[in-house]
Amino acid sequence: MSISIDQEKCTACESCVEACPFGVIEIVDGTAVVGDGCNLCGACEDVCAFEAITIFHKTRTNQGTEAYRGIWVVGEQRDGQVAGVSFELLGEGRKLAEKLNEELCAVVLGRDMESAAQEMIRYGADRVYLMNHADLLHYHEDIYARSIAGLVREQQPSILLLGATAIGRSLAPRLATMLETGLTADCTGLDIRAEDRALLQTRPAFGGNIMATIVCADRRPQMATVRPKVMKRAPREEGRRGEIIPVDGVPGDQRGLIRVLEVVKDVDDRINLSEADVIVTGGRGLRESKNFDLLRELAELLNGAVGATRGAVDSGWIGYAHQVGQTGRTVCPKLYIACGVSGAVQHLVGMQSSDVIVAINKDPEAPIFRVADYGIVGDLFQVVPEMIGQIKRELGQ
Repeated sequence: MSISIDQEKCTACESCVEACPFGVIEIVDGTAVVGDGCNLCGACEDVCAFEAITIFHKTRTNQGTEAYRGIWVVGEQRDGQVAGVSFELLGEGRKLAEKLNEELCAVVLGRDMESAAQEMIRYGADRVYLMNHADLLHYHEDIYARSIAGLVREQQPSILLLGATAIGRSLAPRLATMLETGLTADCTGLDIRAEDRALLQTRPAFGGNIMATIVCADRRPQMATVRPKVMKRAPREEGRRGEIIPVDGVPGDQRGLIRVLEVVKDVDDRINLSEADVIVTGGRGLRESKNFDLLRELAELLNGAVGATRGAVDSGWIGYAHQVGQTGRTVCPKLYIACGVSGAVQHLVGMQSSDVIVAINKDPEAPIFRVADYGIVGDLFQVVPEMIGQIKRELGQ
């Protein structure tokens, strides 16, 4: 894409100057001039009453897709620690790379992230593009998107995968817009179509009642986000070798209009359901918020975390950070204890891949029992205290 200003049509009315969100347009010698930092958003073209500004779009066809090769994973990090979903994406990316006979690469942005880049190699990356810069220490949607988009345009990967986390859900749509390509969100399955090497992206649709498989036929890269714990991590190989390629830091004209001065963590940020080995979840069967104290006690004894259904969260009994399901977190713990959970399909989508599921419910026909490994038909206010007492006896308490 490119931008052109017709000097004969331009009247220096300054409407484009006011409309530019990046402040890169100025009036020089009676004509609008676009400086460095323009991302071709088209805001100036929209407001120009004299049609003096034109954004030229490059047209890409199916034939152009053959130039794109390689599977890329965006390595999400917070405070220098790579998110677990990035390793899960590398595991799935390795399968795709083997089917396409292409390289599996990762891109990592941050400050002092060399050890993180090495860890991405241990989990399967053949090559890691490492961008170190002070401005990348904390996630900044605009800076991250511009930095990755520039690298993607240069290297032309065929597939670009991100985690469906708070960061990924913010970053992926902006990246897709910049790269003029499609995006499939919250995928639960990825595969390669043999006849044309296209990425098959499967995700729930219509409230989880059907599974839709989506193909981005004409644009590259093919982009998808995947929820944490949906894919399995690849085995970690301690001595695995790969290439780390340093990438230039963020150029001055890409720093945008927003600066991150400080990151203040919410109390709920300490709740990491996606990484918990044991989760004790409560549903509407708990009746009121104070009864979650019972589940907190059980979870603490098991070194686990407390989860909740959407119904419990919507009732105000517990915060959203605890929500498990299609509109919450997708989890895959070793042990999942569902207390007073009926088992709506939206909840099952987020937890049914748990290693062992224990369900406690008074209703023997509750759908949760269909996915449970062990079911207890009974009143949770009698069963859970018995479990707590038994565990305390086993622990010598």
